[in-house]
Amino acid sequence: MKKVAILISGGGSNMIKLVESMTGDHPARAVVVASNDPQAGGLQKAAAMGIATLAVDHRPFGKDRAAFEDALQQALAPYQPDIICLAGFMRVLTAGFVQPWAGRMLNIHPSLLPKYKGLHTHARALEAGDSEAGCTVHEVTPALDDGPILGQARVPVLPGDTPDALAARVLVQEHRLYPAVLRRFASGDRTPVLLQGD
Repeated sequence: MKKVAILISGGGSNMIKLVESMTGDHPARAVVVASNDPQAGGLQKAAAMGIATLAVDHRPFGKDRAAFEDALQQALAPYQPDIICLAGFMRVLTAGFVQPWAGRMLNIHPSLLPKYKGLHTHARALEAGDSEAGCTVHEVTPALDDGPILGQARVPVLPGDTPDALAARVLVQEHRLYPAVLRRFASGDRTPVLLQGD
């Protein structure tokens, strides 16, 4: 059974879907939910689901990202995770953190990568006049929102869409895609999962 650590920064809606999926014959189980924000709403939700939680506040470290990441690694170590899932974790991780987890760390990003790395993905898709948008689960590499693609879910861009409306429809697909990719990934299968949404 693979042990999964889930990293969040906010309410943790993708974290909840991941935890809920890891039951029965699933090849993995969540062992800890960690956040860079001690006030992240997802920590309470994870605790209510019976998952261990921890927080390493990034703010006291200032611009010393390496020191923050070292503290985070040390906090995760007792749980001996096999896989790390970034689920709305809003810190850019350096190569020093990422490289020891090469091939074992996943992220979900709200665009059809390689399009729109970084922030404001839905507004950028609308500004570009794209006919579809979506989300991507990928392996994490030192380059931002890069790495092998493990799954994508697509949604049509509708007439009159706003960034918020599009984001809401994409989030529905994130909640389908990430658990499907994790199940396949934890069983050793890196074949991409491809979904189509409304």
